[in-house]
Amino acid sequence: MKEEYFKWYSPTLSKDIEMLVYGHAGYPVIIFPTTMGRYYESKDFKLIDSAAWFLDQGLIQLYCVDSIDSLSWYNKGIHPADRVKNHIWFDQFIMNEIVDPIRRQKSIPKVAVAGASFGGFHAANFAFRHPESVSHLFSMSGAFSTKSFLEGYYDDNVYFTNPMDYLPGNNHPDLWQMKIVLGVGEWDICLDANHQLSNILKSKNIDHWFDLRKWAEHDWPLWRDMFPHYLSLI
Repeated sequence: MKEEYFKWYSPTLSKDIEMLVYGHAGYPVIIFPTTMGRYYESKDFKLIDSAAWFLDQGLIQLYCVDSIDSLSWYNKGIHPADRVKNHIWFDQFIMNEIVDPIRRQKSIPKVAVAGASFGGFHAANFAFRHPESVSHLFSMSGAFSTKSFLEGYYDDNVYFTNPMDYLPGNNHPDLWQMKIVLGVGEWDICLDANHQLSNILKSKNIDHWFDLRKWAEHDWPLWRDMFPHYLSLI
């Protein structure tokens, strides 16, 4: 399969950023890494290999983005308000420097987003904040609340980056057009979080697939099994 490496200075984040892109053609899927993961994580843990057939057929392209979790949610050296602000810069980076160029290049209005564990949070948060730009959301063992990172601090920025808070009041019409999958294992540490998010979606009559995998734990074997199944929905 085709692999391309990109590195550039991000004007949004004021730092160098790196990305791997897989596939020669097809629908764009942006993959967010797990907690403080890097752009090469999905390659190292063979999530890319699990999607090889779709890549070889030219059905999809995978954009493996970097994270700045160590500068935002996990940065205990700065005030919680600044952790959230740094995440908002990351959100703007994804939109301005990843999503918008892809949409222009491919002449399409929307992209798909995916991620496992904390990457599932990133995918869901971006999708729910920007439903006009996201056609498919594939969350694998995600958790969807940011309050544990902020030591009780709360402001408007916290509200609008915490899906469990803002999603109930979010009535953007494109939410009802989005194809949403919440995948989770029966023995997953994030099972309750996925039930809670699913219940919010149900309360809003937003169609989604709650994919509960029996006898499965929160780990890469589960996500490698899920990912090609979800890609087949595009």
